[in-house]
Amino acid sequence: MTAPQPTVFINSQLYEQDFYLWIETTAKQLKEGRFSEVDLENLIEEIECMGRSEKHALESNLVVLLMHLLKYKYQPDKRSNSWKGTIREHRRRLRITFKDSPSLKPYFQEVFTECYQDARKQASDETGLSLDTFPVESLFTADECLDEDFLPD
Repeated sequence: MTAPQPTVFINSQLYEQDFYLWIETTAKQLKEGRFSEVDLENLIEEIECMGRSEKHALESNLVVLLMHLLKYKYQPDKRSNSWKGTIREHRRRLRITFKDSPSLKPYFQEVFTECYQDARKQASDETGLSLDTFPVESLFTADECLDEDFLPD
């Protein structure tokens, strides 16, 4: 007769076999205070992954916002309501991010310059304009990017 496997080992296997069921099981164990049964190793990994995902989403929204601000400034003859809508939508997403996770605001400042460089390249790709068209240093401040009334001339 074989000895029963510890619950943590079974949960670890469940993580590999059925992620959603692993989530449900882990949440139930936590709610019921059955902490010794929780698959801590994978739970910690998932929580860290959630933090990285929040940062990646912030960066993605910032790049799209900056790219559209650049397109708006450097292609005034092609300005559209669609561009304005995209600018508004990505500002809204960032506003929600900061409302839900105010501690990400310093990270926004930290990655602003890097995101601007990515936005320059994407704006060049999308517009067909030379990368040199777009200044190396951002013309927009972080605060202007988040200001729902700001549009570049």
